[in-house]
Amino acid sequence: MREIINGSDFRRMLISAAASIEIHKQQLNELNVFPVPDGDTGTNMSMTISAAAAELRKTEDPSLEKASSVTASAMLRGARGNSGVILSLLMRGMAKALKGHEECDGTLWAHALQEGVDAAYKAIMKPTEGTILTVARLAASKAARAARENNYLEFVHEAAIAEAKAALADTVNQNPVLKKAGVVDAGGKGWLFALEAMLSALRGEDIIVPEGAVEVKEQADFSDFADEDITFTYCTEFIVSREGNADPEKLRAFLNELGDSLVLVDDEEIIKVHVHTNDPGAALHEAVKYGSFVTVKIENMRLQHTEKVMSEQELAPKIAEPEKPIGVVSVCAGSGLADVFSNLGVDGVISGGQTMNPSTQDILEAVNKVPAETVLVLPNNKNIIMAAQQVDELTPKHVVVIPSKTVPQGVTAMLNFNPEGTVEENTEAMTQALGTVDTMQITYAARNSDFDGHDIHEGDYLAIYGSSLFGTSQDIRVLLRALAEKVRDSGKEFITIYYGEDIKEKHAQKAADLFSNICPNADVNLLRGGQPVYYYMISAE
Repeated sequence: MREIINGSDFRRMLISAAASIEIHKQQLNELNVFPVPDGDTGTNMSMTISAAAAELRKTEDPSLEKASSVTASAMLRGARGNSGVILSLLMRGMAKALKGHEECDGTLWAHALQEGVDAAYKAIMKPTEGTILTVARLAASKAARAARENNYLEFVHEAAIAEAKAALADTVNQNPVLKKAGVVDAGGKGWLFALEAMLSALRGEDIIVPEGAVEVKEQADFSDFADEDITFTYCTEFIVSREGNADPEKLRAFLNELGDSLVLVDDEEIIKVHVHTNDPGAALHEAVKYGSFVTVKIENMRLQHTEKVMSEQELAPKIAEPEKPIGVVSVCAGSGLADVFSNLGVDGVISGGQTMNPSTQDILEAVNKVPAETVLVLPNNKNIIMAAQQVDELTPKHVVVIPSKTVPQGVTAMLNFNPEGTVEENTEAMTQALGTVDTMQITYAARNSDFDGHDIHEGDYLAIYGSSLFGTSQDIRVLLRALAEKVRDSGKEFITIYYGEDIKEKHAQKAADLFSNICPNADVNLLRGGQPVYYYMISAE
């Protein structure tokens, strides 16, 4: 039984973990309980951890600290989707615990697993139990107890795996949606695959992706992580150098009472804070107790940046010099939708959306190309919001994520964008606008399912209203008519229909005519979106 590991061992363990998730990614994708073709937890986790594996393969005989820091940095940039971001945060916390160590025993490994859990929970304002977070938390807790019994790393890791299995099985009871479908959480199962692969490598049985493995179609995550409503006036950001032994958690508690949208990141040298508040003076007065300020940004009161200190991060190249106060980048799939956003004034369009979530690095590169001091990001997909939120700490630009979950929400947000307004004014106006638009989408069933009272067969058309399944039929016209009647009854006045790449214009025009006939008091517009997966995306305001 292995007592300790070094950097080379850690490298092999992570490469094996990446291989295992790649091998099982379609199995993870298919755990999606919503029968639309967008279940890509496995794909996102695989692409995230594979970014680290690629860098580790370039690093020969690394120290433990080097191997873990390379892993954390690569995964932060390569993170895709909510599941990928959480996976990257788990690894980032582990790297923090392993910093300065040449070898790792069972006690340190248990501490690293717990640091990973802490990093993930700290970054998510409203953690959802019955997910990968629960599986990782309980596994880390069991590892700590095992380390007190036996300090061999392999013993501790075996205990973590045993608890992860039990915790994963229980996710079906913690999440009502999973319970109804009778499946476990996909992200949690992905973490279990990673832990098991690490153990195999530790025992000399490295996991290797079979040569010529078939690539599967990429899809998107079902898990719905709640977003936040920004109601405070001042966007306050600062970096404080760590001086003394004051507990940053006390600062977190103070700021949490003072405002919202709080993100606090601390390491051995700095504390970085982002918070929305009506009293930035109180925030700064409390923060100065923890050390001297390195940078401060509040509305129009901007102090000169010195340098953002993040030891594990490098600034991306080609950072455009600011020529204006505010710019915008938007995520969407389809040339027609890209034209819509360009015409509305966005500075850059990132290709992505359902089935093709862009990574944090993709978003970072787009942000850095915008010649503005502050860049607003429209993810336009609930599974891209978390990846976008990681960008701010990777660039000297100020990045604000407007949490749009659909393309129609993003379009409405841009209609409320004022280039002459302040960052705070635009953030508030654009965020509030998200709730004024109803989004409808028509796609197809990726598998047979009995979901929410609907008997669904593979290939059926599916209509989604907001985030809920609205109806299913083998005739798309039946769904279009039902949606039009729903819009009419809700009294909406402005309807925009974006038709996808698989819909001919003449058929799209018939859909628009149907809406015009059923909703005679509404203004109906038809636009070519060119989006994949979704035949129609419809907004109603």
